[in-house]
Amino acid sequence: MKIERFEMERYQSTWENTVEFNLADSGVHPITLAALVDHSWIREVLAREQLGYGHTNGSEELRTTIAGLYHAAGPEHVLVTSGTAEANFLITWALLEPGDHTVVMLPNYMQIPGLARAWGAEAVSSWLREPAEWTPDLEELERLVTPKTKAIFVCNPNNPTGAVFSVDAMNALCAAAARVNAWVVADEVYRGAELDGHPTSSFWGRYPKVIVTGGLSKAYGLPGLRIGWIVAPHDTVQVLWSYHDYTTIAPSVLSDHLARVALGPRAFQRLATRTRLILNENLEAVARWVDGLGGLVSWIAPRAGAIAFLRYQPRVNSTELATRLRKAHDVLVVPGDHFQLDGHIRIGYGGDKRLLEEGLRRIAEFLRTV
Repeated sequence: MKIERFEMERYQSTWENTVEFNLADSGVHPITLAALVDHSWIREVLAREQLGYGHTNGSEELRTTIAGLYHAAGPEHVLVTSGTAEANFLITWALLEPGDHTVVMLPNYMQIPGLARAWGAEAVSSWLREPAEWTPDLEELERLVTPKTKAIFVCNPNNPTGAVFSVDAMNALCAAAARVNAWVVADEVYRGAELDGHPTSSFWGRYPKVIVTGGLSKAYGLPGLRIGWIVAPHDTVQVLWSYHDYTTIAPSVLSDHLARVALGPRAFQRLATRTRLILNENLEAVARWVDGLGGLVSWIAPRAGAIAFLRYQPRVNSTELATRLRKAHDVLVVPGDHFQLDGHIRIGYGGDKRLLEEGLRRIAEFLRTV
């Protein structure tokens, strides 16, 4: 089996630690261990944790806590993974066979279509409509979904646009899947990073054949824990768990313990408030920057996530633009053609505000000279 190059991840992994201004990151600024738990807890609890395998599907306490984020879910519906990326990998691996037909709603984090093609499946694109503020084209979706469709893959809140589907659109998407008995697979890793503080509605529970993924990396400022999860029907979780035996086997026992703290009643609200404050303050800086460019850049402001998708006016390929920006100004952004949408760039605005504003200033200086 040959797997295609994951352009966005390869690009970020190569350059993100070499630049002064990394605006390619898509999560909020990470918190420290000391900000999550106090030193006495580290000494008395974490320091005494045996460094064994723990529960390979995640501890029951953690799975119960994660299940509490979803209506009528229980720990039997949850499989804990090493990040949301592993969750998506396991689902596509277990679900897709050579010749299967899938519909992938784009733009999207491009892991899913790459994996679908690697397993020999056909990945047909259904595009969100930029003029309609990145909403799904439900008429197109109805045409693309056929009796051969195995699954519909979505990312909501959306990467790279920060758009959020309406409940009506979500229900219509599930109805399209139900018409042909297809799965709905929803990457919901940005759920919890809404600017207005109202959690995005989940696809979970809208239709029996729904699988959702999530994690602590984007909305909670804890990417270093590498904790993700799958929420699915119980029998599907059992199948996915058996595939998990071939990959990472188990989440880190220390990460499992810290994730229980992060999602517990004392820390969860504090982390959510921190995320919302960072995103709203930093997005104001991005909005002022866009307004000050006099039409050189346009956008549809995101509703969730620490990412903004910008359309720029200069007629230059986005990978070329991003490369020149990195080399000349020490700023890293994600080219739009990594999402098959040239003429755009994605910036992350969830980091340190001072670095964000200087990075934006350098982007503006560069765009004016292109």
